[in-house]
Amino acid sequence: MTTPACMYIGLMSGTSMDGIDGVLARIVPGARPEVLAQASLPMPADLRTTLLALNASGPDELGRASLASQALAHCYADTTAQLLQDAALPPSAITAIGAHGQTVRHRPDLGYTVQLNAPALLAERTGIAVIADFRARDVAAGGQGAPLVPAFHAAVFAGDAPRAVLNLGGIANVTLLAPGRPIIGFDTGPANMLLDEWCRRHTGRDYDDDGAFAAAGKVDEQILAYLVSSEPWLTRRPPKSTGRDLFNAAWLDSRLNAWEGYCRRLAPGDIQATLQRFTAVTIAQAIDREAPDTRDVLVCGGGARNGGLMRDLAETLNRPLTPTDAHGIPAQSVEALAFAWLAYAHVQRIPAGLPDVTGARGPRILGACYPA
Repeated sequence: MTTPACMYIGLMSGTSMDGIDGVLARIVPGARPEVLAQASLPMPADLRTTLLALNASGPDELGRASLASQALAHCYADTTAQLLQDAALPPSAITAIGAHGQTVRHRPDLGYTVQLNAPALLAERTGIAVIADFRARDVAAGGQGAPLVPAFHAAVFAGDAPRAVLNLGGIANVTLLAPGRPIIGFDTGPANMLLDEWCRRHTGRDYDDDGAFAAAGKVDEQILAYLVSSEPWLTRRPPKSTGRDLFNAAWLDSRLNAWEGYCRRLAPGDIQATLQRFTAVTIAQAIDREAPDTRDVLVCGGGARNGGLMRDLAETLNRPLTPTDAHGIPAQSVEALAFAWLAYAHVQRIPAGLPDVTGARGPRILGACYPA
């Protein structure tokens, strides 16, 4: 019989801002989390537009951010209601919700990171305690505040040989797991972010479904080499993290404008194919540089559903590459489940902030609690 003290909900709206993923899970010490319900709700188009705009300074920014935070909390509450309905559980059965919020600024080099969220409103709407603001304590301790999920990856995916867990969201991040060695995790650069941007410009679609747009083009090796060599952040050693503050439309335009005459001879699909390969190459280079003995790579996140990107990764990584579905957790649910686990870690006072990952001065318990 499941007891209320072990039930958690995780909610995640990632850098791609295409929707809210939710997971309801039973989590107990010493056992693999058991997913009882999953839900994905699309991000309302007007909210997505607002959140994207808030990644840059603009008029009435504080007011717009506050209203967007409230709208996001209502979306989180709707996702929670769907999970409870699917699992046939009342709110009183859930110990806590882990809600990450939407990152609109990430500048740990300046000592801050901003996730839009309204956790008090979410607690009020759901009647469930909410754990939020997961990055702040690690940043206060001198860390990057990201990535947040390596402790969870280690808890559920560690094996008896060196392994990487790769999350393909807007940004790609990797967790390196090896027996007897510290857990390492860091961002490698863009995953879907630049692909989505170019696809929207030239097809009107929010993302490149199964890499079809890229498949219609051809990788340009000169542009690819320039994209890789022109960004110093890519060769920086971890701890490191990034986001739209660096890899954004302006970053892409500045690179393509440097080759403006040359790029005019390329079809938009060629640029898409090159950006797809750029994602794969930067991930492979990061793993080869930091953990060359990695035996296999488990993939999660929305990019795991992009067949073209997965083929590019298989070629560049030159290692077995499998979605986490094959290891018991659907690729699309891993990050939401991670935030359910992070809520559990907060309640159980387990330090999920790892200094070998973030560069913080020591392990830290992450998150702040908003009681029901």
